[in-house]
Amino acid sequence: MVGSRKRRRTPKSDWEFPVLTDILGLRPEQQRLIVIIATVIGVLVAGTGLVIAINSIGDYAPERQASAAVLSPDAALPQVFQGWNSPKLFDPLSERAKDGKALTEKEVFGQSELAVSKKLKLKLVAKRLDTDCSAALWGENLLEQVSDAGCTQVARGLYASSDGRYIGQYTLLNLKDGTSASELVQALNTLYRGGWARPLTSAKATFPAGGYSEAGGYALGHYVGLVWLGRTDGTEPTPKDDFVSLTLALRGAEKAVYRRVVTITGPSS
Repeated sequence: MVGSRKRRRTPKSDWEFPVLTDILGLRPEQQRLIVIIATVIGVLVAGTGLVIAINSIGDYAPERQASAAVLSPDAALPQVFQGWNSPKLFDPLSERAKDGKALTEKEVFGQSELAVSKKLKLKLVAKRLDTDCSAALWGENLLEQVSDAGCTQVARGLYASSDGRYIGQYTLLNLKDGTSASELVQALNTLYRGGWARPLTSAKATFPAGGYSEAGGYALGHYVGLVWLGRTDGTEPTPKDDFVSLTLALRGAEKAVYRRVVTITGPSS
């Protein structure tokens, strides 16, 4: 008698889930189709979320300069800046409350020429005094800090060298106190890249758009002096270009601030 063979049970399908089999009565191949469709939908949803995330990352720019559109990319802007704190000499001018008299155009730019050497001079070709500081400066972050510093006046003077090779501008800001002046000078070490003094214009001289120029900031009590200097052809200076002497000459406009120190302390100081 041939022994009866036991009937082998069909192995359970990998695509058979109790919930889908017992409750919905779906066959394994139907369950497999549902899983595939669900997987595709999940990938698409995840992909959409990834695209949104990537786009949001692309839109994020830390400390984006909202003032970037104020001037064109090739606008005149110094490539180098260095700032200096106020010397003790200007301590008597640490508070504008002790130096309440407003600046005048004649006081700051009374000299039509500033001597660089025996042969070279800087000639004043344009000047302007603004009581609205935002009219003389640009850059959102710079304007905000200047406003917080209580800026009430900005005096600007544009100079051209007697040999036609150089152009310079001196800007003097009237702030509320020495602390604000020092903070502004230090902040300009980074702020100048996204905001600066607006250049005056003249038929006799103009800063070349996109050209090379250098600048310095000086805290002078509650004042800040900005020196801006470049070659008229926009090229970088060579060893023959004495920018140190040119800078010292441009700072001749600071004589107005020195005179105010003497007014407070007396000639003997």
